[in-house]
Amino acid sequence: MAHLHRLNIRGLLTALGLGFAAAPGIAHAAIQVGLTPPIQNVAPGSDFDVFVDITSAGSAFNGFDMVVSFDPAALTLLPLAPTSAQQGCLMTGSCSAACGNTFHVFSAAADSISVSDVLLCNQVSLTGPGHLYKLRFHASSTPQVTQLTIRRTNFYNAGLFVTPVQKTGCMIGIGVTLDVGGSGPLAASGVRVEPNPSRGRVAFLPNDADAGLAEIDVMDVQGRLVRRLGPAWLGGSASLAWDGLDSRGERAAAGVYLARIHRGSRLELARIVLLP
Repeated sequence: MAHLHRLNIRGLLTALGLGFAAAPGIAHAAIQVGLTPPIQNVAPGSDFDVFVDITSAGSAFNGFDMVVSFDPAALTLLPLAPTSAQQGCLMTGSCSAACGNTFHVFSAAADSISVSDVLLCNQVSLTGPGHLYKLRFHASSTPQVTQLTIRRTNFYNAGLFVTPVQKTGCMIGIGVTLDVGGSGPLAASGVRVEPNPSRGRVAFLPNDADAGLAEIDVMDVQGRLVRRLGPAWLGGSASLAWDGLDSRGERAAAGVYLARIHRGSRLELARIVLLP
């Protein structure tokens, strides 16, 4: 893979007189960053946009760097001209208090993009939600399911690392319909699925401190039960796993599944994507 240039944002912030502490990081409320829409259906050979979003308000930041990966056999990047047009409204100030002045570096390789973006606004930080960045792609002519992932990212505020950062990717159905219960995002869940998408085994891991017995129904897009997991303990270091097999012990077909997670009196939902 071609080498990607990466900006040293901490050095830039120091040069601007904004300061940088020597500590490796400071714990804050999580920054929630995701590629949206989380599931998108596009026609073969079409152009479409993917957004890098702060999906819910979190800790303040005034700069970030990020690498987003994609499959070049499925997608071709179409950089906007000028590339500054790729900056989202949080960074430009059209949906935030930002002054519209940024230090922006963008580069692309065959299978990924690298971006660094810093607000050059005195004492201005962002919390979201809103668009950070926009990427345009051309879909292949071959029907398939593909994914985009945030390979790595760092967020900063006045030169300090802001942690933790929780990141999510997205799925693209090229001539293939990906949908479970509508095209919108699912309600927030206290359980996450990793890895997702997957070519087999996935684990259900708690995002919160709740612990107790849980039962998970894995459903297909027609609402049919594919596999029931548990009841088993979920919480702390205990997780539940699905091996990607149906109730007959056969591998479930590639596609999108809905996990209905019963924890006590709560019902939570999560999407699972199995790759071919």
